[in-house]
Amino acid sequence: MTESQENSKPTDKQWQLIEKLLTRSLNEQVKTRRWNWVFRIALLAFLFFSMWSFDSNYQEVSMQRAHTAVIDIQGEIMADSGANATDIIAALRKAFENPHAKAVLLKINSPGGSPVQASMIYDEIMRLKKKHHKKVYSAITDYGASGAYYIAAASDQIYANAASIVGSIGVVSSGFGFPEVLSKIGVERRVLVSGENKVEMDPYLPLKPEEVARFKTLLADIHQQFIADVKAGRGTRLIEQPDTFSGLFWTGSQAVKLGVIDGLASPDTVARDVIKETHQVDYTLKPDFLTGLTDRFGVTLGQGIVQALGLSQHALQIH
Repeated sequence: MTESQENSKPTDKQWQLIEKLLTRSLNEQVKTRRWNWVFRIALLAFLFFSMWSFDSNYQEVSMQRAHTAVIDIQGEIMADSGANATDIIAALRKAFENPHAKAVLLKINSPGGSPVQASMIYDEIMRLKKKHHKKVYSAITDYGASGAYYIAAASDQIYANAASIVGSIGVVSSGFGFPEVLSKIGVERRVLVSGENKVEMDPYLPLKPEEVARFKTLLADIHQQFIADVKAGRGTRLIEQPDTFSGLFWTGSQAVKLGVIDGLASPDTVARDVIKETHQVDYTLKPDFLTGLTDRFGVTLGQGIVQALGLSQHALQIH
């Protein structure tokens, strides 16, 4: 190596200086990125709360003029779903108590669900109608079956699309049986009970005829309650056939002929032509922001945190 090449090599002090400059540059980049993220999060939070505030103020203003009160009943009707009796009943009471709400419109798109939840909503609609002398209309979109139809039966009038699925006035309890699985894989099942019927319908035990008979009696009792409430809600409009309460479902166009529904119309058409009030206000209870995020991404841990911090609002099935 020549003398000139040796002189061109950086000294230790020069390397240290270069290292310091690179470290400082990297630190500055990290700080810049960090502040960019802080700024973005702050901006998103500001936009969210601005939109939320605007929406809340707009909702309050809208409620102070004549309107159709809309309540969505979407998805499976269960205690732990968005379509649960507690939230729907709270929305119903708020809508009925507002003197500016000309009528209540239930927008239904549900295949059914819990008979208990459906019955609770049905009973509350009947009570509120009697107390406030305000009419309720149901507008079914894709599905208004079983538990969803149970709720709709409390309405003064029911509408659907010609292709909607409507009806299914029946009760079902389904499951699986594995009475021979454990023995085949060499697993012993140990169950100790203090009541002889505590293990009825156990999926790992063979079904007994008396168990099936008792369970069918239970289903029949719930079915009769369903039938009685549908008859009370529909009255003489319902044209009973031998299979009306057999669990069959119909299209909207078929349901009109059977008196299961009153006509064919969309939710907006019902508001415009039946209620005659196109201004609509949505009374459906929505989850708060954090609960909505955790529900959307299915983060069970997040839901637990939301509940622990007090930030959240708040089988047999008839299908």
